[in-house]
Amino acid sequence: MVSKSQISLIKSLQQKKFRREHGLFVAEGYKSVSEFIASGYHIHSLYHTSAVTAKLNKLSKKVNFQDISAADLQKMSSLTTPQEVLAVIHMPEWPPLTQSNLINRFTLVLDGVQDPGNLGTIIRTADWFGIQHIICSEDTVDAYNPKVVQATMGSLSRVKLHYTNLATLLPQFNLPVLGAMLNGDNIYTANLGTQGLIIMGNEGNGLRPEIEKLITQSITIPRIGEAESLNVAIATALFCSEVSRKALVL
Repeated sequence: MVSKSQISLIKSLQQKKFRREHGLFVAEGYKSVSEFIASGYHIHSLYHTSAVTAKLNKLSKKVNFQDISAADLQKMSSLTTPQEVLAVIHMPEWPPLTQSNLINRFTLVLDGVQDPGNLGTIIRTADWFGIQHIICSEDTVDAYNPKVVQATMGSLSRVKLHYTNLATLLPQFNLPVLGAMLNGDNIYTANLGTQGLIIMGNEGNGLRPEIEKLITQSITIPRIGEAESLNVAIATALFCSEVSRKALVL
């Protein structure tokens, strides 16, 4: 039996201020939850229906699983159709980034990305291409927003997100800064090197002027058709694909 206080806590974690207050977030679905367990995240509590009891018992002996009814899971879930597993997980605390974290690799930088689905897709893309860090402006959507967590399909467990003042942090790194711009060098012919920061801007407004000033090379994905712009998650995927392809060729 799940208590009202347990349900109240879990529902409150749909809001950023309570996630920050408690240092907790929610992940739903066996795949996503299992990825966080495998990556060593500290599980606060885990609830599941009897349909997945056997799978969970094989997954870990260190996590306390609580078998609950589908009706109770429905009360906790932020999903229209709840999945069989819901976990409350402690937020990790990553050490501050240094130059040594970022050399000889590409790192994504997000300036004001607002849509949870876009951020979730960007995190999955980073995981696919082996990008370990994403640096986010303070107004980028919270990575532990339930919609972001769901969209990452477990990739959030392997990618470290750092929220900071970009204008203050980025000049500290002696690295190329590639900015996604409409009028830049063609991404498919430009020399992108083997390391640097790839900055992607807000869905509607692009990069802020103070961030645009930090760019050392403007890069664009050439437009062939008539669309006004590319979705930021799609554009990020194309950038990651191209820098990875060129790195493999070198």
